[in-house]
Amino acid sequence: MAKKEYRLREDIPKRIDEELTSYPATTRKLLYYRGIRSREEAEQFLNPDYNTHLHDPYLMRDMERAVGRILQAVEDKEKILIYSDYDADGIPGAVVLREFFEKIGHANVENYIPDRHDEGYGLHLEAVENFGGEGVNLLITVDCGTVDFEQIARAKALGIDVIVTDHHEANGFLPEAHAILNPKQENCPYPEKILCGSGVVFKLIQAILSRNRFNLKDGQEKWFLDLVGIATLSDMVPLTGENRALAHYGLKVLQKSPRPGLQKLWRKLNLDPKNLSEDDVGFTLSPRINAASRMGHPMDAFRLLSTKDETEADQLSDYLNRLNDERKGVVASIVKEIKKHIRELSSLPNVLVLGNPSWKPALLGLAANSLLDDFSRPIFLWGRNGERELKGSCRSDGSVNLVALMEKVKDTFIQFGGHKLAGGFEVSHEKIHRLEEELNRAYEEVKSSPESAEADSGQWIDSRLSLSGVNWDTYREIEKLAPFGVGNPKPVFLFENVSPKTVRQFGKEGNHMELVFENGSEKNIRAISFFSKPKSFEKKPQVGMPVDLIASFEKSNFRNYPELRLRIVDIV
Repeated sequence: MAKKEYRLREDIPKRIDEELTSYPATTRKLLYYRGIRSREEAEQFLNPDYNTHLHDPYLMRDMERAVGRILQAVEDKEKILIYSDYDADGIPGAVVLREFFEKIGHANVENYIPDRHDEGYGLHLEAVENFGGEGVNLLITVDCGTVDFEQIARAKALGIDVIVTDHHEANGFLPEAHAILNPKQENCPYPEKILCGSGVVFKLIQAILSRNRFNLKDGQEKWFLDLVGIATLSDMVPLTGENRALAHYGLKVLQKSPRPGLQKLWRKLNLDPKNLSEDDVGFTLSPRINAASRMGHPMDAFRLLSTKDETEADQLSDYLNRLNDERKGVVASIVKEIKKHIRELSSLPNVLVLGNPSWKPALLGLAANSLLDDFSRPIFLWGRNGERELKGSCRSDGSVNLVALMEKVKDTFIQFGGHKLAGGFEVSHEKIHRLEEELNRAYEEVKSSPESAEADSGQWIDSRLSLSGVNWDTYREIEKLAPFGVGNPKPVFLFENVSPKTVRQFGKEGNHMELVFENGSEKNIRAISFFSKPKSFEKKPQVGMPVDLIASFEKSNFRNYPELRLRIVDIV
């Protein structure tokens, strides 16, 4: 494993410590490290409120136009087509919007989700042409559409009005849609700029119901928050502000969700719905939703979330579990092939570029993620679907901004996009052999830029802690800050000079590692790391030998027995 940098956070200033004195010491520190400086900010963060922390949907640009057009379509019984992305943001948003129309009595609705491999992201001209011949009057996008100029122009020419609901960057220009709901667009005063796609859909529903309740009981729309919460936690948006409220209430609704597909899935994964956490969404549900498009058809995930039929729910949960297992096997095979190739290199370039026409592009982001820990440098992987151009995914260790890096060699790509840590690209067969050379040439220039010089590539440690501090009281303090994710990372602690009592592998294949420590009480402390062995770490743990352990707290409910344990981040 490549050596990582860790930094211990500074002590909380006395003035802010006194300002937050009504909270326990650990809570005060963790709040301060998340940018919270006052009692008012702390109360809002620790106690999300549905009524006061969600913004007026009509602050979003074009909301009046969107609501007016939808109300007209419902009144005139027009045909509405919901066109969504195929991931764990777009699919839940599509289910929410479809179910909303059903609940208000509008049955003339269809859904379309493009094939990830054959069509790819966004609106597609061929699909739009077909909608024109199928009597579609209104097309509503979910999690896409902001940059689909030609497709929306064609829809307009066919007599189809388009309402875009999206959260992707506008790149300075907007298509000529009837309405565009995207808080990132220019001149949009909506306060929460980083909603996920399903979050934008929920704001649209809130806005419609403020004009006409359609005999729905007050607050009934809150039952959609299970899916909005899934999307918010899956799409890596910052869990602060309005997103924190949506994720918080989303988890509460998810724990009570009556959806047969989710209930069947939890049962098969031995998860108790009452104890569901953001980790259960991120590590169990989201991969299965995404597996549908990566390995099969995205409509299978749509049906899992929307079906009311117990038998169909049982079949779909089994099927998506199998697809996810297959996905894991294929990704592991790709990673193994890449590592074998890298071991044969005489030296490693600053930017790794590897590809194979047999690799599925939809799986390469996952493969790149798993390689970052070992190689700590930008990684670009490419593959191919059929006879189409080469497509790939890239991930950065934080040393450079990927978009800035790709921008420096933009003539090498057919297209590219993403953000500083993750992206995607398309490149021609003629230029693929130049890609590694071009990226490595640009790397030095981007690396020396002021933005990269200021980049924080190290990982923060929130506090030192003794093993005696691993107890339920400390956990309850930490739990108040959940759900954790982007913008609100899970607290990480340093346990210095601790010696494991036992070191062992566990699991069916013995591929997970467990360390056991004594903490001065009758209970021992377990620290685990999945898919790891002692040699995976900078300092190999051995019985009786002191190490510095970096870990976070974790509550396990395996077999319905609550256990407090540590999740290993690193051993140094």
